[in-house]
Amino acid sequence: MPASPAILWFRQDLRLQDNPALLAAVARGGAVVPVYILDEAGEGRWPMGGASRWWLHHALSSLDRDLRERGSRLVLARGNSGEVLKDLVRATGAGAVYWNRRYEPTIIARDKAIKAELTAAGLDAKSFNSALLNEPHTIANKAGGPFQVFTPYWRHCLTLPVAAPEKLGAGAWPALEKCPRSLELAELGLLPRIKWDAGFGEVWTPGEAGAAKRLKLFAAQAMDAYADTRNLPDRDGTSLLSPWLHFGELSPRQVWAAVAARSKASGVFPPSNGARFFLSEVGWREFAHHLLYHFPHTPEQPLREEFARFAWAEDRGGAKLAAWQRGRTGYPIVDAGMRQLWNTGWMHNRVRMVVASFLVKHLRLSWTHGAAWFWDTLVDADLASNTLGWQWSAGCGADAAPYFRVFAPVLQGVKFDTNGDYVRRWVPELARLPAEHIHAPWEAPMHVLAAAGVRLGADYPHPIVDHASARASALAAFKQLRATP
Repeated sequence: MPASPAILWFRQDLRLQDNPALLAAVARGGAVVPVYILDEAGEGRWPMGGASRWWLHHALSSLDRDLRERGSRLVLARGNSGEVLKDLVRATGAGAVYWNRRYEPTIIARDKAIKAELTAAGLDAKSFNSALLNEPHTIANKAGGPFQVFTPYWRHCLTLPVAAPEKLGAGAWPALEKCPRSLELAELGLLPRIKWDAGFGEVWTPGEAGAAKRLKLFAAQAMDAYADTRNLPDRDGTSLLSPWLHFGELSPRQVWAAVAARSKASGVFPPSNGARFFLSEVGWREFAHHLLYHFPHTPEQPLREEFARFAWAEDRGGAKLAAWQRGRTGYPIVDAGMRQLWNTGWMHNRVRMVVASFLVKHLRLSWTHGAAWFWDTLVDADLASNTLGWQWSAGCGADAAPYFRVFAPVLQGVKFDTNGDYVRRWVPELARLPAEHIHAPWEAPMHVLAAAGVRLGADYPHPIVDHASARASALAAFKQLRATP
C-alpha cells in the first residue's frame, strides 16, 4: 500500500536542491503536496515589507515553474498557517507535514504550537534545518551560554564540520490524486500598486536558478579579490547573495561548497584571503541568528540595557528622518546609498554602515527608525541581520561599534568612492562635479558649481547638519549616558 501524501510547507526555503524537508517528504514514497502560506498575522510585529514582498512574488513564480518541471505544482494559500495546514490534511488525506525551521521568536512559538497540534492529531510532523550551518541552540561558549562577540563565535564554528549539500534526485514523485485548490499568485497581492519597483527587475532574478548563477559568477570572478573590493561601492565586488540566502533559494551549505570547490586546485581552504573574508560574512549571518535566538527582545530593544535611556534627539514633524529616507541629507555618499536602496531594494554594505551611522549619530535618531525603514525597503530584509546591523551601528548590541566611533561621511566617500563614480550613479545632479569636490559640494568654489550645473539649495540640498557639531552632540549624549547610573 503506497504511503499517504506528505505536505511540504515552504517558507524561507524556496528551492528544490539541498532542501532537507523536501528530501524527507520524497523519501516517504507517497505524493508530495508543496504549499506556501502567506500568513501575515503569523509574522507578529514583523510582516514582510514592500521590497521583500516583491521578491517573494517572483520567487514563488520561479519555484512553481521548477515544481511543474517535475510534474508537481505549488499550492498557494493565505491565512492562519495552522488552520490552512489542517484544511490541507483533510483535503488530501496527508499523513505527514514537513517544513524547515525558522528562528524568529514569534515564528518559533507559532511553529511549536503547530507541531504539537499536528502530532496530537496523529500526523508525522517534522522540522529540519536548511537555513544555517549551525543552529543557534547547538552553539555555546565555554560557560555554556550564548556568544556575544563575533570572533570567538566564528572561531568556534570553524572547528565544526559542514555537511555537503544534498541533491534531489531526477524524476517526478508520485502524483497527487486529489489536488487541493490553490490561489493564483496575483491573489496574494504581493506586488506594489504604485510602480516604485521599476528598477528591481534590472538588478535581480529571484529564484533558485538566479541564485546558482550569481554564486557561480561571484566565485569565479570576484571572490578571490573580495578582501580588497568589498568596501568599494562603485564595483561589483560583493556577492549580492543576501536576498537569495534570506528566501532560501540558496543554502549556506551550497555557498560553503562553492568555496570548497575553489580550494581543490590548491588544497588550501579557504583558497584565498578574499574567500576567507567572504566566509566570515557568512559567519556574521550565522551570528545574527545566534543572537536573535538567544536575545529575542532585540528587534525592538537594545541588547545593552543602558541604551534604553539614551538621549535620542527630537525630530518634530519628522523632517530629518524624511530627508535621510529620501536621500536628501546634503551628504552625497549618504544620499547615494539611500537612493540605491529605494531604486534597487539593496545597498552596498559599506554604505549601509555609513548611512546607519549618519542616522544614529549625526541626526541622533533612534536605530529603530532605521531598522523599520530597511525592513520595508530591502529585498534582503532579514530580522536577525537587520537587528544585528542596526544595533552594531548604534553601539547598543553585541560586538557593536563603540558609540564614540562616528563615521565621517565625507572621508568615507573620499576613501571608498575616490573617483565619485558611485555618487554620480545615484546622485546624478552632482555627476559633473570633479572628484575632488563631489563628496563635499558645499566646499566647492562657486565657479566649479556653476560649471557643473549645481545650485546648492535648489538642485541639491545644503547639509542638514554640520558634521563637527553633530559629532560633538553625539559624543556629549554618550558621555551623559555613561554618567547616568
